[in-house]
Amino acid sequence: MENLAYQDPPMVERIEGKTYLMAPCPRPSHNVIATNILNIFYNYLKGKRCRAFGDNMDVHIDNENVYVPDVMIVCDRSRVHRDGLHGAPDLVVEVLSPSTAHRDRGPKMRHYAAAGTKEYWIVSPFGKSVEVYHNEGGRFELDAMYTDYTDLDLERMNDDDRKEVRWQIPVSLYDDFLVDVKDVFFDVDDFE
Repeated sequence: MENLAYQDPPMVERIEGKTYLMAPCPRPSHNVIATNILNIFYNYLKGKRCRAFGDNMDVHIDNENVYVPDVMIVCDRSRVHRDGLHGAPDLVVEVLSPSTAHRDRGPKMRHYAAAGTKEYWIVSPFGKSVEVYHNEGGRFELDAMYTDYTDLDLERMNDDDRKEVRWQIPVSLYDDFLVDVKDVFFDVDDFE
């Protein structure tokens, strides 16, 4: 299998003016989760003005910041050009990898918020959790956290804690767009 970091040209991101090679060959669980989310988004958005894209499109925030998110939704199709998206996506999903998590939670998150991205998801394959952030005046604020609890986890919770478990993630772009947490992590255990 070909290592994507050695493509010609290599896949890179530009963060605050510094160029980084994309992490080669993420774990299979990373790919499974990103594919699950892309499929969920694609199926819901079919026939709507917004469109889901996977991780092979550059996002040109500005000259100093060019990113390649794992999954994104874009509602203004006129900003999509041959060389990628120019401006902020409406929603960005980053699936954490140990080597890049600090960038996903740091500068990339700040720049997406300042550029106007409405919603930002950080997905942890290890904790099977999704943090959903909403843009509040150019900064992301944590709206909620969703976890794919095991049956054993649920058995160990008291009744009050079990009632607080959130099973569906509302996507802010549409009133009826709900994502089941279990669908995000579907089949991921087979690829650990």
